[in-house]
Amino acid sequence: MSTIRLHRTTTLTPKQYLAALTDFGPGRSTLFGNSADEYLELHHLGLKQADVTEGSRGIWERLHYDWSNPHRVVLTTTDSNVWGGASGHIYAFRRRRDGMTDIDLVVVREGKNIKGWVLGFVLGTIGRSVLQKAFENSVQAIERRNDLSSHLDRIAV
Repeated sequence: MSTIRLHRTTTLTPKQYLAALTDFGPGRSTLFGNSADEYLELHHLGLKQADVTEGSRGIWERLHYDWSNPHRVVLTTTDSNVWGGASGHIYAFRRRRDGMTDIDLVVVREGKNIKGWVLGFVLGTIGRSVLQKAFENSVQAIERRNDLSSHLDRIAV
């Protein structure tokens, strides 16, 4: 089992990041590269929870999203072609006095077959930078989307 801890400071508020994280519509892959539209299936969407299948490049997982705590979002893997056991993601948000937000992401990968065991080992060792880059890219894409949205709101006024 691999546990990868990532951190990023952003101009986004926790609410802005959460809005993007829980937007399961078309185009999700522009914000989260590992969530290709052809894999995306929304099974259930509630006020503070969702059941979603997503993935890319031959790897998929069904995730239970829980954002009932505004400072912590827990994604639990309920089914996958490679991940099992304790697999999932936890996002923790902490607002700073300077207006920035710290986002801590913990990714747990426990393989349920040979492919999963190998991928989990690779991610936990030399592959950590791949997850870090994907996380960086998603934060930057959400920042750009929010900057554009704020700009368009000012123009419309």
